[in-house]
Amino acid sequence: MVVPVKRHGLFFKSAVPNFHAFMHTSDRAFLQFSAHYLSENYLPKILRCLEEMSEEQVWWRPNAESNSLGNLVLHLCGNVRQWIISGVGGQADTRERQTEFDEMGPMPVEVLAHKVKTTLNEACNVILNTEPGILQEPRSIQGNEVTVMEAIYHAVEHFSMHTGQIIYITKLHQGKDLAFYKVTDDGKAYPQW
Repeated sequence: MVVPVKRHGLFFKSAVPNFHAFMHTSDRAFLQFSAHYLSENYLPKILRCLEEMSEEQVWWRPNAESNSLGNLVLHLCGNVRQWIISGVGGQADTRERQTEFDEMGPMPVEVLAHKVKTTLNEACNVILNTEPGILQEPRSIQGNEVTVMEAIYHAVEHFSMHTGQIIYITKLHQGKDLAFYKVTDDGKAYPQW
């Protein structure tokens, strides 16, 4: 059965018999996966990287135009706070973005780890308590007009990108595999975090 569905003033045909129930389930899954990737995938990798690095290595910059691992952690905290905790959750936006990049350290590794853990805990609580019905509601964040879904998607994608940079910086300094996955003889990769 094909059901006509009105989205953005246009009618689309859906082969899903109960499209609205399906969308509610899909929306809930989107929220759960978003929180999962932030807290159960990216966070453990960042924490492992911080454990591997000395305070000096955390604040090392290859040149004046590049960010240190510490700057990236502060930037991720600021971005998630602005896009999720403030933009989606409604808290006041107090972000001072440039300070995330101006920081030169020293700031203890433990302080950075605590900051990213508490920020993600708060953000994941916002995500998991978001009602699926508001995902298409508009928000104005950092001068961008986005929906709640777009804000969450942006924050998760942005976190992923910078997590990769943090891993690269750590591997550059440590000169070793960080063993995030165990690969079996048949080529299957199993997370080890």
